Amino acid sequence: MYSKQENQKLKQEFWVTFAEKYPRKWMLYNTKIKDFSFKFFVDNTKAQVIIDIEERSEEKRIVYFEKLHALKNILEEEFIKDLVFEKNFTLENGKTICRIWVEKLDVTVSNPKYWDEIYSFFNEKMTALELFYFEYDEFIKDI
Repeated sequence: MYSKQENQKLKQEFWVTFAEKYPRKWMLYNTKIKDFSFKFFVDNTKAQVIIDIEERSEEKRIVYFEKLHALKNILEEEFIKDLVFEKNFTLENGKTICRIWVEKLDVTVSNPKYWDEIYSFFNEKMTALELFYFEYDEFIKDI
């Protein structure tokens, strides 16, 4: 068991090492759609690659989500399988967003022996989501 400070240092080392192993600019928040972003997440039980749609207007948020959902078959057949689509995902702060994600279970950021496995997962899945987005961004943006 690590102290809070040791955990913070370990997480920082995790992200620095990831950036060194995969030194490229990820799209993340640069989607050209306000409040539509790609994210990496890791904790002590799982790693996730996420699309968050946090548009304040529920109507717009749902339209973006439904556009992605309409492309689900293409997305899963050509780019990435096992995605979870959740139209009403509640964040810890109580905010409701739309979230689409893929996850790898039984890995932990607290044990460096899992890091290469997590990095590989992040690289593979985020690259696939970005390629999908680059191909279909005009359709997604057109609301």
